[in-house]
Amino acid sequence: MMINNLTYEKAKEKMLTASKDDCQHFFVKNNYILENAYWELLHSNPQTAGKIFSTISDLDIRAHWGVFISKLVQKEVYGYPSYFELRNFLEIDLNLFLIYYLGEYVENLVKYSDWLYTINPEIHKFIGRAFIKNNYYDYGFFFLNRAKDYFFNDPELHYLLAEFYAGLEDINNAKKAIDNCLKVLPEYYPAIALQKKLKINC
Repeated sequence: MMINNLTYEKAKEKMLTASKDDCQHFFVKNNYILENAYWELLHSNPQTAGKIFSTISDLDIRAHWGVFISKLVQKEVYGYPSYFELRNFLEIDLNLFLIYYLGEYVENLVKYSDWLYTINPEIHKFIGRAFIKNNYYDYGFFFLNRAKDYFFNDPELHYLLAEFYAGLEDINNAKKAIDNCLKVLPEYYPAIALQKKLKINC
């Protein structure tokens, strides 16, 4: 059992890091349906992925989301994702699409961001954070600012903007973002830590 678990973790790690090693055979052989569906999705086979996801979508919330996202990257809307599906899975999958350089997927997903916002108002923050994590700073900044327009009382949002400005060595705007964060939540530790760091670097 331990060997199988270690083998599974290695196969999953290969998929999550876009390794050139083919791990699909392991998923199919061992009946890892969800992982096999994601392998197909990440290798530009969304129709096949959607069919595989659908076989377990009534039993697995991630597979239910998988059916939705497989359609969305093909510019098709199939049902409605839940608030929690968007919160738990959208950013993770967008991050994977960026790692795999699936530009068409990314473009099709963000086209629906304003609609998805009506289901979960943190959507633009999730998208912005994923872009910044993958060094697409201009896109990330755009979506974080978009979120700020309507979600100003989110301390994490201001902290992410502070990190963005700090990375550009724009200390003045970083401090402003930190101030906004701490006005919303004075005890927000990441902002306090960044504030101390910036004072040291000034």
